[in-house]
Amino acid sequence: MPKPSFSDFAERITLPDLRLSPTEGLSLDRVRIELLSGLTVALALVPEAVAFAFVAGVNPLVGLYAAFIIGLVTAILGGRPGMISGATGAIAVVIVALVAQHGAEYLFAAVVVMGVIQIFVGFMRWGKFIRLVPHPVMLGFVNGLAIVIFLAQLTQFKVPGTAEVSGHGTSGGEWLSGGPLMLMLGLVALTMAIIHFTPKLTRIIPAPLAGIGITAFLVILFGLDVPRVGDMASIAGGLPSFHIPMVPFTWETLHIVLPYAVIMAAVGLIESLLTLNLVGEITGQRGGASQECVAQGTANVVTGLFGGMGGCAMIGQSMINVNSGGRTRIAGIFAALCLLSFILFGAPLIEQIPLAALVGVMFMVVIGTFAWNSFKIMRRVPLTDAVVIVLVTIVTVLTDLATAVVIGVIVSALAYAWNNARRIHAQTYVSDEGAKVYQVNGPLFFGSTDGFIELFDVTGDPSLVIIDFQASRVVDQSALQAIESIAAKYEAAGKKIQLRHLSRACHDLLKKAGHLMVDSSDDPEYELAVDYGVRTGILGGH
Repeated sequence: MPKPSFSDFAERITLPDLRLSPTEGLSLDRVRIELLSGLTVALALVPEAVAFAFVAGVNPLVGLYAAFIIGLVTAILGGRPGMISGATGAIAVVIVALVAQHGAEYLFAAVVVMGVIQIFVGFMRWGKFIRLVPHPVMLGFVNGLAIVIFLAQLTQFKVPGTAEVSGHGTSGGEWLSGGPLMLMLGLVALTMAIIHFTPKLTRIIPAPLAGIGITAFLVILFGLDVPRVGDMASIAGGLPSFHIPMVPFTWETLHIVLPYAVIMAAVGLIESLLTLNLVGEITGQRGGASQECVAQGTANVVTGLFGGMGGCAMIGQSMINVNSGGRTRIAGIFAALCLLSFILFGAPLIEQIPLAALVGVMFMVVIGTFAWNSFKIMRRVPLTDAVVIVLVTIVTVLTDLATAVVIGVIVSALAYAWNNARRIHAQTYVSDEGAKVYQVNGPLFFGSTDGFIELFDVTGDPSLVIIDFQASRVVDQSALQAIESIAAKYEAAGKKIQLRHLSRACHDLLKKAGHLMVDSSDDPEYELAVDYGVRTGILGGH
């Protein structure tokens, strides 16, 4: 298969299309929904970006600039309209050590290298391999991420200035208690109630935006003393400026940043592609994996050159957008522009928004993201799948998403291999010519070779044995070695063996490996018989 050229790949990139479909135009009502959805997402992005900047040990504006740049670039170039990207905790926890040991400039360099790696992955079209992630791993992914989002919101229930944000929750600081805690919980509950009931009353305004707006209005109107966005940090700033990372351009620098860049690239792509699949299931869209890889990489290269901390797709904000009605690129673009306007002009107003309102929105995201039906599914699916769901959920919470997905895929693959290894069996009968025929069923691969060899009674079999692979398939080198092993045993016993009805792919594999020579006279129907006796005098087959 020829390697893809850049021009071939470029043809696959979907240029910004603000329509719902190629044949459907944008109505004023659709634009209104997209803009309000984008505004809602932007409001939810602010505390997340600030919190993740604290996690990484950098200035809050570094997180906000990353959220703006990554959100804008991926909204324009991404593979799935409706997805929201920005600064994320998954990336933040990876770069803590890099920033602590070498400073923010090395972080910016690592983010640029991370982006280059992601672009390369997209160009090579490796994003398609996300389809190898089994559904139980996806369920564990969304459940684990929902728990992580929930734990991250607990930071807001600590006295402002005392909380320390960690990758998956909180550490240190003093918890709110008494009246302040009750007031905080009451406002969170109010926001959640507004979000729940607003769609039943009107769809003119997205429910999350209504929840934030009404709760913020009441807090400001009555002057309630509750934690607000401004208590985390000031979000006021200027336009991000072009900035080449101030690091030595040496092999030593590359040696420092490359390991972090590879991990960030892997974590970012896994979370982005899984989010792409999740959003695709909700919106009924398919494809776009490689394009999303390129978009994420381009966004990270740009943000690294403009003083951002790097990021990837955000499942929480993506769910807010989708649930608010966002279906086109307009919502993502507008969310990024709103975020920039907050930084430039709207900081005094945005900093007055109570954190309780944003916590309420995220709690509703948690409820909507968690796959509650997985409890029912786990009682119906094979035990291995149920174990994978729970395992991925736990590992996501305790470590990180990339580790959880890799572990889940490995466990699922091993379980699949084991189940297929147990499928190998054979039916036997004696032909009119007096030959014993073994009709093999099940795949022959590394996991089933022992079972395959145990099928044969070399001592008790007649002088001619036929192995029929019509219901089987030779998969790998271990299978070839198993066939050689059986051939050697029959040769030692002075008996002849024939192979029949291999698929063309299996036949080519055997021939390419140099194990068997072609002689189609034994198998005129398939023209795939190989007479091993041509070479050794014992084995005939395909």
